[in-house]
Amino acid sequence: MILESWVKIFTAMVFTVLGVLAMGLNLADAGPPSLPLSGPDWRPLSQRRDQRLQTRLDQALKQHEAWQSLIRAGKMSVGLVDLSNPKAPRFAQVNGGTMMYGASLPKLMVLLAAFQGFKDGALKDTPEIHRDLIEMIRRSDNHASSQVIGRIGLKKIEALASDRRYRFYDPQKGGGIWLGGTYLPGGEVNPEPITGLSHTATAYQLCRFYYLLAYGRLVSPEFSRQMLKILAFPDLPGKFVSVLSTTVPPNHLYRKSGEVRGFHADSVLVWGEATWRRYILVSMIEDNRGEQILKELVPVAEHVLRPSQPLSSGEGRKKTRR
Repeated sequence: MILESWVKIFTAMVFTVLGVLAMGLNLADAGPPSLPLSGPDWRPLSQRRDQRLQTRLDQALKQHEAWQSLIRAGKMSVGLVDLSNPKAPRFAQVNGGTMMYGASLPKLMVLLAAFQGFKDGALKDTPEIHRDLIEMIRRSDNHASSQVIGRIGLKKIEALASDRRYRFYDPQKGGGIWLGGTYLPGGEVNPEPITGLSHTATAYQLCRFYYLLAYGRLVSPEFSRQMLKILAFPDLPGKFVSVLSTTVPPNHLYRKSGEVRGFHADSVLVWGEATWRRYILVSMIEDNRGEQILKELVPVAEHVLRPSQPLSSGEGRKKTRR
């Protein structure tokens, strides 16, 4: 009897442990796949342009009359990458190649240069640098940004942006992401040749940054994973995050924003539970209403990404007074 009792107890313990393990496996399988992604079907973003997505984006943006005046004037750019099917991502853009003042968005090049330095051995990976990188990305701290820029060197960051491995800046193709100065008064300045601005970007190249990062193609898959961790948990509210934070947990929002004197910009890689809510969204706006427009852009972009929801000509039309 005693032996039978011990057998029953042991059997119950075994099934309990197996149940816990199974639950853990189910929890691991639930939700979105982990980033960065991998697979043999990867192609450059330039080869992922999708006419259907482009048509829906154009149609959705045309329903906002105030936005159209900004788009026509080259004062609003939008980039959208649908990652719901990682094997067949789709890309659409409006004014995607237009160089605009990027404010803090070119700090993404500092992040890339730091991790490239770690890999090449040109920069020592220390807790202090990691703290500065987190402050630079999540809180857009200018002092921390300038500290890291000083350790790497402004010229090296510029050279990396133009490096053939990445091509985030190419004057022969209209420019791209340019970091031409520190973020503190009196620092070194090297204006971008086309615009004459110190910090510029295009929506297309910003989308490429997140796209390459999502597929583990910045520096290495492991370093891409570490950069994603720094981009997660955005601390600055407003713009895209003020809308997305109600539906997507902060550890699945990879974001860098920027703002200064009438220029408003945001960029995010969203990796939500719902398959359709996995995308990259970038927008830069030169307008005093830019903050509000960026908030309004998120539901518009998500509507574009859901083909089951038709875009009617009158739906969501906004006659915003300027």
